Parts: sequence; structure tokens; C-alpha cells
Amino acid sequence: MELEERVAALERRLTVLEGAGAGGGHVRPQDADFWALEGLKAKLAENEVVHGGVLFTGMVRLPTNELYEWQQALPTDALLDENWSDAAESFAALGHSVRMRLLREILGGRRTVAELTALDGLGTTGQVYHHLRQLISAGWLHSTGRGGYEVPPGRVVPLLVVLAASRP
Repeated sequence: MELEERVAALERRLTVLEGAGAGGGHVRPQDADFWALEGLKAKLAENEVVHGGVLFTGMVRLPTNELYEWQQALPTDALLDENWSDAAESFAALGHSVRMRLLREILGGRRTVAELTALDGLGTTGQVYHHLRQLISAGWLHSTGRGGYEVPPGRVVPLLVVLAASRP
């Protein structure tokens, strides 16, 4: 690469970095290894996706020793073209502290109504059932029979991604 090309490339990178610092441009976390991002970029280029995409992935071993490996990549255009109000029920189900606690407890191994209602701060048995029904309706839980519940395998990593994304 000739000197002029190298200087032009450095100027472009500097412009992006300065824009990111001013609230514009694109921002990358500091001191991170971007192997997943680079893989996504390669896959998007291979499929001729012009406007980019989003990738989320995870390998999770729960306290119960269950292992979940999962990933999903979606093109930006598909996400922006969706009716976002369709996601409202799913987000609404997560919008209550008792339901979030129920999900955490279920992921931690407390899977029956008896175990859940024995915990302090979750309310009456009727209230717990009400919250469980909302989580089931939104797809965050399903019944395993005999009063047992679990987070569906395909929702474990997305739930943790949503939780991670909610952090400031």
C-alpha cells in the first residue's frame, strides 16, 4: 500500500473515531477481541447483505449443570422492517420484578410451583401462577407438567442477552 493510501485510510479511521466520541459514528467497546464481529461481517459479505446485521450468541452452563449453546444472526433490514409492536408482549412479560425473579429462580433450578411459592417476596400462590401464565404466554417459559416450569432451550441465551443489553 502506498503512503497516500495509508494516510487516507488513517484519516478515515480517525474521522470514525472522532465521530464516535461525539455521539455519532460507530462505537466499539475498548480492548475487545472482535472475532464474532469479524465472522458476522464475513458472513454478511458472503450473502451480499448491504446494511449489516446483528449477531448474538452464547454458551451457558446453568447452576443445574445444563448446557445451552445458541446463536442467531439477523440482517438489519429484516429487523428494521418488522412491526416492532409485535415484540411488546415479550418485553412486557419481562417488565415486572417478580417475573424476572421467577425466571432467575427457574434457571437456577427451582422449577416447581411449590419451590417458587416457598420463596419470600413472590406473593401468593395465585399471584405466582398469574406471573407464570404471562411468562408462558410470551414464550419465556413452558410447563413441564406436574407443576414444573422451565425456560425453553431456545430462550435461555436470548433471555441472558436481553438482560445483558439492559445494563447501562
